[in-house]
This record gives sequence, structure tokens and C-alpha cells, in this order.
Amino acid sequence: MLIERAYVDLSEEARAESGDSWPWTVPCVRRLATDGLKFRAPVTFLVGENGSGKSTLAEALAEGFGLDSYGGSAGYKYASSREPSVLGQAIRFDATAVGRRMVRGPRTRRRGFFLRAETAFDVLGRARLSGAPEEMSHGEGFLMAFREKFRQPGLYVLDEPEAALSFSSCLELLGVLHELRRGGAQVVCATHSPLLTALPGAEIVEVGEHGMRSVEWDDELALVDHWRRYLTDPRAYLRHIID
Repeated sequence: MLIERAYVDLSEEARAESGDSWPWTVPCVRRLATDGLKFRAPVTFLVGENGSGKSTLAEALAEGFGLDSYGGSAGYKYASSREPSVLGQAIRFDATAVGRRMVRGPRTRRRGFFLRAETAFDVLGRARLSGAPEEMSHGEGFLMAFREKFRQPGLYVLDEPEAALSFSSCLELLGVLHELRRGGAQVVCATHSPLLTALPGAEIVEVGEHGMRSVEWDDELALVDHWRRYLTDPRAYLRHIID
């Protein structure tokens, strides 16, 4: 692992001014600012409803590590006009020895990739891949990036990578994540996918009005419970929507 804990470093003045403004009003960000976020496994999944703050948190972690907030590899700027977020500028890390050499060294020493669903196709078009992403579907382009860019030890932050992937492609991504952690990399992934979060040995952090909490996939994760109930009896959900 590279990062053992993420926390927010704000001056007293900045902390006083941030209390009633976004993103500090988001419960998971407020929890991060007060208690920090510990990483207990090489792969961490952030789950929660739309608007819960998981993407905000993922982007800030990427920025704090030196990954471009627009998306892309460490050490390069694909979107120089995009200003770093307030939260991303305030993120600090308690890192392992390997992680400290990346975090404290020059930007070009850092390794990793930030993949966000909204900008992934543009970023992949600028990346050096063996094929041309514009000639592929979004899912094929994603998988090519996973195979070719997700290889060496570093921090890989993914924001809803399942958006363009089929069931079988999600399984392939699981294999990539498994190989990354075996090779010494660390992954933080914001997702709505019960398939991805089933990766054995991964930690699942559920974000919401409660802030953040670690949950178990089978017993406590709400999205798994909802999918299981829906697939068992779709009408139990659909009757409230289409009747």
C-alpha cells in the first residue's frame, strides 16, 4: 500500500470560513475533515447514493496525490485550465515509505491514473494506447486503458468505471484490480456496482448522511440488498413506479 490515511489540513481561519459552504457541508467531507479516512486494504470502494459525495471524495484524493482532476496519468497535465478543488488542495496523506517517496517527490515521480466517467473518453484519446479509442466503444476504450495504463505500482482512482462496462467487462476489470494490488498498487474506486464491490479482501466504505462507515458486502451493503431484492421480484419495486 501507498497511503494509510487521508486527512484535511486547514488553517484555523480557513476552517472557520469553510463551515457553511460546499463541499464542507457534505457529510462524508465533514467526516473526512474531522476524523480522516483510514485505508485498511489495497483496494477501497466508495459507495453511496447520487449526491452522497463519493465522487467529490474520489476526485479530491486524486488531486491530493498529484493526479489531474480532469483525469489521466500522474505526472502530466491534460487540462491545465481546470483549477484544483478546495478540498483537493487541502488533502494530506499519512503514507508508507514507498508512498512518501511519491507524495513528497516531484510530480513526475508519482505513478497512477485517475479515471472519471465524464471525461474518460477525451482523456483516453490523449493517452498513448496501442489502439485508437475513438474507433472503439466506450467500454472497449476503458478496457484498453485498464490493460495498458494500470500496470505499475501507484495510486489508481476510479470514478464509476462500470458506467461503460458490460457484466463480462466488469469481471475483467475485477481481474485488473486484483493484479494491481498483487503488484503493490493501491486502488480507490467510487462505484454503484455490486459486482465490483464483491472483490475479496477489498474494503467497502459507505458514504451518506451518516458520513462514512466501513460495511460488509453480504450483510450490510444497501446496494447489494436492493439488487438482490429487485432481481428476485422486480414487481415489488416497479409497481411503485409504473402502476
